[in-house]
Formats: sequence, structure tokens, C-alpha cells
Amino acid sequence: MSSIPIWVFAVILLIFFSGYMAIRAFLAERKLDKQFIEREGKIYMERIQDERMRRQGTEMKDGHPLK
Repeated sequence: MSSIPIWVFAVILLIFFSGYMAIRAFLAERKLDKQFIEREGKIYMERIQDERMRRQGTEMKDGHPLK
């Protein structure tokens, strides 16, 4: 064991550390993507609701849309 240079151990440790940081970055990015998708979905659903309300507001009493 004393025949292996210390820099080899350092390189191995850095490889593991690099892998850990890559996984950590991947998980953080996935979390941000989910938050972005959730926010955009909420905006989309609000637009659909606004359009639905606008269409209901333009209908006459008998249920036919105004033209």
C-alpha cells in the first residue's frame, strides 16, 4: 500500500467528489424544472379560466353566443 503515490488517492477522491457534485446539480436542476413547469401550468390554467369566463359573459340569456 505504501508503493501507491498519494496523488493517486487524491485523484480517486476527486473523481468521487465530482460524481457527487454532478448528482447534486442534476437533482437541483430537476427541482427547478418542476417549479418552472408548475408555474407555467398555473399561468395556462388561469388563461383558460379567463377565456371561459369571457365566453360565458358574452352569451345571451337563451344560451346562444352573441355574434
